[in-house]
Amino acid sequence: MSRFDAIKKREEELLFRTYGRYPLAVKNGKGSRLWDYDGKEYVDLLAGIAVTSLGHCHEELAQVIEQQARKLIHVSNLFYQEEQLDLAERILATCHCDEVFFCNSGAEANEAAIKLARRYHQRVKNTDAYEVISFEGCFHGRTLATVAATGQAKFQDGFAPMPEGFKQIPWGDMAEVRKAVTPRTAAIILEMVQGEGGVRPVEKAFVQELAAFCKEKGVLFIADEVQGGLCRCGKWWSFQNFGIEPDIISVAKALANGLPMGAMMAPREIAQGFAVGSHATTFGAGALVSKVADKVLEIMERDKLADRAAELGAWAMDRFRQVGANVPGAIKEVRGLGLLIGIDLTFPGKEIWEALLQKGFICNLTQGSVLRLVPALTVAKEDLEAFAVTLEGLLRERSA
Repeated sequence: MSRFDAIKKREEELLFRTYGRYPLAVKNGKGSRLWDYDGKEYVDLLAGIAVTSLGHCHEELAQVIEQQARKLIHVSNLFYQEEQLDLAERILATCHCDEVFFCNSGAEANEAAIKLARRYHQRVKNTDAYEVISFEGCFHGRTLATVAATGQAKFQDGFAPMPEGFKQIPWGDMAEVRKAVTPRTAAIILEMVQGEGGVRPVEKAFVQELAAFCKEKGVLFIADEVQGGLCRCGKWWSFQNFGIEPDIISVAKALANGLPMGAMMAPREIAQGFAVGSHATTFGAGALVSKVADKVLEIMERDKLADRAAELGAWAMDRFRQVGANVPGAIKEVRGLGLLIGIDLTFPGKEIWEALLQKGFICNLTQGSVLRLVPALTVAKEDLEAFAVTLEGLLRERSA
């Protein structure tokens, strides 16, 4: 029995079968490279699903982890902790928000955003607004509330009844937004680029009209930046590409480069919605993860990784469009923002995705036909070129 087969067998005996694993057991990683137990090398263009944005085993982060682990790891949020404050100052400086709540994941960040929106209306504005509107194809998390907010039936399967107060409307349809909003509407939540939904960016005119409409109606605008935030889309935050300022921002994934970390931010007026005891977390923003996240943001700023994502992402999408032109009929569309890229094939993509993996390129397949690339922001241009060459070869073989 191979090492991979032995690991797979152990998992089948020990873990809930909630994951559709890739046929790969990872032993170690560095930068944009992963190695399996046979020593085979892979170019990682998935980065833990937009998480390890500085690459695997970043040396500066390893040093911070070691030093902080010998000083303080966790004491709970019953105590003041300077590491949290350093991180708060740094992350708030990237946007228009004044206050931040730290947590452990994107689902928790969105859960906090939903709770804040409801409590702000009910305790500050003294209304009974509670409904949250989201869009078909969206993905906001795996808790019951965030699953209810997620506009994909497959994530809700078997968990009925869904919590009350959530509705989905067609993606990018302002007329449907106007029809859906009522005095009960507390917030509208939106990803500027739907990741799980097939890497679909919003139209600028739509999101600007949506933001203005929310302000007019007193509805809070929640920007889900869990996947698109932190330089991924060519700005600190993906919404900054559209000239708007949301009322609430959720973020996670890349915040601590692989350690569990999330955050929810808002201007001070909206932050009044929470009071002492109204929301909390045991593990959120412990000294260790806060110190690492602070260093992550420092490196992103120092190395101008937002600018790099914008430039390299634009080049990559043009390069992948050229692949489509070279193999007519194989690629329907290349779309995205910065280094959040989707290559929408004209046919079910599992065979191509598997072939890419066999050739040493790790990406993701979403919505059945979209190859999703969310590489480290530090990925080499040469790696993306090698992927393009390999993809073109596979598409040519298929069409031959």
